[in-house]
Amino acid sequence: MGDEVLEDAANAVPARNKRGRFAVYTPLVIFLVMAVFLGIGLTMDPRELPSPLIGKAVPVFSLPAVKGRELGLASADLKGEVSLVNVFASWCVACREEHPLWMQMARSGVVPIHGLNYKDKPDDAQAWLDELGDPYTRTGADISGRVGIDWGVYGVPETFVIDRNGVIAYKHIGAITPKALDETIMPLVRKLQQ
Repeated sequence: MGDEVLEDAANAVPARNKRGRFAVYTPLVIFLVMAVFLGIGLTMDPRELPSPLIGKAVPVFSLPAVKGRELGLASADLKGEVSLVNVFASWCVACREEHPLWMQMARSGVVPIHGLNYKDKPDDAQAWLDELGDPYTRTGADISGRVGIDWGVYGVPETFVIDRNGVIAYKHIGAITPKALDETIMPLVRKLQQ
């Protein structure tokens, strides 16, 4: 019986040593796995986050008009023609940067642009559009941000291309640039208008 105890003890020591060695390497393995995922994440462009709504009908919603405007925005308004929906706010610096492009687009009349005013104070939204100009055919006031959540908005600005059936065809995250308009958005709009 004494020999069995000594044998069991002798076998237990290597087992503990194996577990001890594994425990030493565990933090290193975890660190390496995290480093790989971080490295992959750093190579991705946040503007190219896929939207689960691409290819699906716009969420059902109905918003009142922004203060000082006549036409609100509802899902029913986004059927019948290809259009753009721009999510903006008066407190958004990038929205101010992209706004001249929207004004230029509105003057061209190539495609209707609708505004979804996100989590903004009514007086601020009105003053902003009065100061910078209003490129929007219709502008809905999403004061609570609920509709933006339904649309999967990460932040402002964001722009959606909507086909004539009211289906989301594309989502652009961040401020629109001339390059994004010329190389991505307008070619898609023209294709959908055919």
